[in-house]
Amino acid sequence: MGRSEKPLDPDAGPVERFAHELRELRRGAGSPTYREMARRAGYSAPTLSSAAAGERMPSLPVALAYAAACGGRETEWELRWHELTEELAVLPVARDEVEPPPYRGLARFEAADGALFFGREQLVDDLAGLIRKNRFVALVGASGSGKSSLLRAGLVPALRSLAEEDGRPAGLRICTPGGTPLQTHGALLQPVEGDADTVLVVDQFEEVFTLCHDPVQRAEFIDGLLRPRSGDVGSRLRVVIAVRADFYGRCTEHSDLVEALNAATLLVGPMSSEQVRDAIVKPAKAGRLVVERALTSRMIADVAQEPGALPLMSHALLELWRRRQARTLTLDAYEAFGGVQGAVAHTAEEVFAGFTEAQAELARAMLLRLITPGEEAPDTRRPADRAELVRSKDTESVLEALVRARLLTVDGTGVDLTHEALITAWPRLRAWVETDRELLRIQRRLTESAREWEQLERDPDALYRGARLLSARDAFMGADGPAADLTPLEREFLTTSLRSGRFVRPVLMMARRFVRSRWWLVFRLAMLCSAVIWTVWFLNRDHP
Repeated sequence: MGRSEKPLDPDAGPVERFAHELRELRRGAGSPTYREMARRAGYSAPTLSSAAAGERMPSLPVALAYAAACGGRETEWELRWHELTEELAVLPVARDEVEPPPYRGLARFEAADGALFFGREQLVDDLAGLIRKNRFVALVGASGSGKSSLLRAGLVPALRSLAEEDGRPAGLRICTPGGTPLQTHGALLQPVEGDADTVLVVDQFEEVFTLCHDPVQRAEFIDGLLRPRSGDVGSRLRVVIAVRADFYGRCTEHSDLVEALNAATLLVGPMSSEQVRDAIVKPAKAGRLVVERALTSRMIADVAQEPGALPLMSHALLELWRRRQARTLTLDAYEAFGGVQGAVAHTAEEVFAGFTEAQAELARAMLLRLITPGEEAPDTRRPADRAELVRSKDTESVLEALVRARLLTVDGTGVDLTHEALITAWPRLRAWVETDRELLRIQRRLTESAREWEQLERDPDALYRGARLLSARDAFMGADGPAADLTPLEREFLTTSLRSGRFVRPVLMMARRFVRSRWWLVFRLAMLCSAVIWTVWFLNRDHP
């Protein structure tokens, strides 16, 4: 499983543009993993990954090795590299502008961001202590409480440091369940050979309920997390799950999971005022920035003790960094875009305002595909394959605009909302979801059914029929055929279902339900009684 690359704005500077071009070359080559590229290029995967990070200028040999691993021409990329160095040489004032921001916006902190991660030190220590004493640990907190960042930028460096102190190696793995957790991550349930301990971190554990619709696979995946597969070797596998607090109740559906949660669960609450101050001021200090005292006080008042506000605060800080005056983050800039609550909506509306009417419709359809509407539960984000979203040059340009604004994150061939906070913090998107809530549910079922049909080699028995076919037809079939926002597979699945002869019309459906009901028995008894009465009358009609 590849780690998400941070979004890049190619217009931010020469280094970002060069990194963006390297990423485009890699994507054009089929998005090979950095491990695969390392085998081809002779450089380590982290070295190649950093070349396209957009944080600093890669050396010429590394840049050429990256290009060669993706099928690029050496002469062309050598020329590009020299043009970039010449451009940087005549822009000495812009050197500071190509430095990465000290804030991550809606994006989570990664393990490499540990030097910028502040405010959760005590929680990191508590979690690391629980893991050393228990084989299974749960981290529970509200959406937006910073669980993903705590795991990656806090826990992972802490465990590595502890392993070095103990003088023994440790294997660290991070995954999110997705729609097929056992198939996708089953191999991760075994420890790394030769390691003293292996820690498996399962972030966004609630996906076993929101994205995995197979109860058998869900139960087997949970069993694999709770019980080692092979004696002493399996006992060296330690598991940490992070689950949203509003899905904690769903965990009671699995009795063994309840027992494990009762043994070792750590709750993530809102930050204190002092912790919020650290999260604002200390990354700025690391980036040689100054934060106005009035701004710090205002943000603490807006955020402290507010559950789920951390991604909004982080995005506001990133927006402040973009609007900084020299090296200072100001209260005036904060008030100009509406503070913590208005920063996300302000950024999203700025992007949306730059779209044509056609692009705005494409953006709407794309964003709604990345959301799973809740059923008696909050709405959640839904990762999707790039091919499901991008089917033309227009949708490609819309996707790139949303990624540059850090509203979406691209990970290899996958696309996702950068954070679920976007769903509630952007009024336009929230209104779209409310308006199309039932339509989105029908579309999610159609998407899953079409994929299952394809996986079953287009088995006719997997086609839609009955009520589902009726609802899908009414929702997505028009005079000109299937709706344009369906994928080719979804359109084919729906049209094939309609042509299959399994279409059951309402009158026939009512008749079938009637036959299956108890009233069918009453009807048959009534007919039998009528037949008896008529027979008796017929036999006795000539006998007074």
